[in-house]
Amino acid sequence: MKRNKIILALLVVVTGFSVSSAGVTDSLFRSANAAYDDKDFESALAQYQELENRNYRSAALYFNIGNCHFKAGRPGYAILYYLRAKKLDPYDEDINANLEFARQFMPTRLEGVSINPVTTFLSMLVRPLTLNGFAWLSSILFIVLILFWAVRILFQRHELPLRIVTYLLVVLVVVSFGMTTYKYRTEYLTSRGVIVADETRIYSGPGEDNDVEFVGSFGLVFEIERDTDDFYLVIFENNRKGWIKKDQVGII
Repeated sequence: MKRNKIILALLVVVTGFSVSSAGVTDSLFRSANAAYDDKDFESALAQYQELENRNYRSAALYFNIGNCHFKAGRPGYAILYYLRAKKLDPYDEDINANLEFARQFMPTRLEGVSINPVTTFLSMLVRPLTLNGFAWLSSILFIVLILFWAVRILFQRHELPLRIVTYLLVVLVVVSFGMTTYKYRTEYLTSRGVIVADETRIYSGPGEDNDVEFVGSFGLVFEIERDTDDFYLVIFENNRKGWIKKDQVGII
């Protein structure tokens, strides 16, 4: 396991909090990091979660919370927070390493068995960039297309190679906008969760009086299709569906 990240007070300035709030935040981080180094993981966790309750959102904070849960013997919650951290910073080596390490303890793995090749292929294409990365790429390609088109019109250049470049830029803009839309739909409009309980039952209906479809374990990721007061209707990565109690899961 990688050790905790030290989160600097600069994070507070970036997120727009006041100087006084920055001082409180810096003090909490230092105190939480010190407690973690002293192996007082529950105390460190309480202070990190105080920051979370203050609406701080950062990959480093989620990473630290995940480490505390893992050290305290709660791998399901550790995976949940590592996934939240990865959503904000998918390229961080420490986050990815700790996530994969925690997943080694999962009794059940469903990754890689999806039966929908189209969504699997599209997900593979959009994985390298964050949503912001795709938005920037789409914007840059669109600006280049407009400028190139304007220069062609201004200088009245209609040669075949220039027309081919224009068509290629149009295709790239359309594809990049499409991938940006897909990334937004799958990662931000689609609610995902993960089982945090060591073991939980998946029911055929929204109630414990329904048949048990199968038993899930911590770390299994799913999409949420709809919910009731106490249950989610979820679909797992191998396309199995069922109803699961809300208090057994966490939302990524």
